[in-house]
Amino acid sequence: MLKANINDQSLDYTQEQIDQLDMIYDANGNQYHILKDGKSYKAQLSYNNNNPKEITILLNGTEHTVTIKDTVDQMVDKMGLSVVEDATAGDILAPMPGLILDIMVSAGDFISKGDSLLILEAMKMENVIKAEADGIVKSVCLAKGDSVEKYQLIIEIEADA
Repeated sequence: MLKANINDQSLDYTQEQIDQLDMIYDANGNQYHILKDGKSYKAQLSYNNNNPKEITILLNGTEHTVTIKDTVDQMVDKMGLSVVEDATAGDILAPMPGLILDIMVSAGDFISKGDSLLILEAMKMENVIKAEADGIVKSVCLAKGDSVEKYQLIIEIEADA
């Protein structure tokens, strides 16, 4: 099951439903012609922020932001990783039990939103934990090779003054 969020509206699609779409790619116009439920649509990529699971498309001339979540993305959300994604400036807590593979910051470092802070291995997947806001690393509580439990404090961060 794939989940598509289109302009904050959530839709669920099975692979069978996707396979049943009648789509034709027009290379000259760099767009897709789609027939669904007897309706015709023209879809064209408008913007791609280098995230293959989030794009902005023009659908019959109207712009829509589309985010796709496959089964792995949905499982990560259920495991609590989305808690870290939704966090504001503050301490970095383990989103799930795992093993710290690397820590890329030290106490006193200035960090910017989007900076990679650490790599956490969980369920044989490497998860890069990034800063959600600017700040200064107050302390690093754990080290490379340490095991963590869900919500365990890993890095203390002070908000940028």
